[in-house]
Amino acid sequence: MESKRQQKFAGVLQQDLAAIFQREGMNFLPNTLVTITKVRVTPDLAIARVFLSFFNNTNTQQALQLVKSHSSEIRYKLGARIKDQVRVIPQLEFFVDDTNEYVERMDKIFEKISKEPRQPDDEQQ
Repeated sequence: MESKRQQKFAGVLQQDLAAIFQREGMNFLPNTLVTITKVRVTPDLAIARVFLSFFNNTNTQQALQLVKSHSSEIRYKLGARIKDQVRVIPQLEFFVDDTNEYVERMDKIFEKISKEPRQPDDEQQ
């Protein structure tokens, strides 16, 4: 369970990282929209786990590796934005948020189930 302080700090990080990716993301991920879906922060606020969702990109693992290779640059730009609000700029760890893929997969399963003929109820004995 995250404290209010962690949640508030994670919200600030999410907004600032979203702005950074919106302005600077095209430099290292052209034609890809990057969305920050969730940010989780450790209790000491030293590590931020950032969950990303990639749109208009077929290879999410390659995109994630590209973001990880630019993590020091992203952290520097984040530091310039939040330097007056925190003592230490957190280390950034990036992960793929596959919630959308999971939802699509579940939708396909439910659609397949709904198309199958129903079995007759054998409650009468």
